[in-house]
Amino acid sequence: MNLAKEVLEHERISTTQAKANALRPVLEKLITLAKRDDLSARRQALAALGQDKFAVHRLFTDVAPRYRDRPGGYTRIMKLVSTRADGAQTVLIELV
Repeated sequence: MNLAKEVLEHERISTTQAKANALRPVLEKLITLAKRDDLSARRQALAALGQDKFAVHRLFTDVAPRYRDRPGGYTRIMKLVSTRADGAQTVLIELV
């Protein structure tokens, strides 16, 4: 939930590959939900984002209108360097 809010706020974050792979379907579903733009969709997005009204407002007013004609594939994951401490693959997940 927190990673989804951060991506919606900053549109690009750096995280591990496992977290990004888990986050991608959540973001895809939220953006698809926001494209409906009705009260039920807003309430479902509020529940998914932990009652963060700023994130929901940004999702419905800034992010979803950009993807109105796009059928899917709203996020991109690009690999970065591995971390030195534990060797985990670091990636950059961003909105396309």
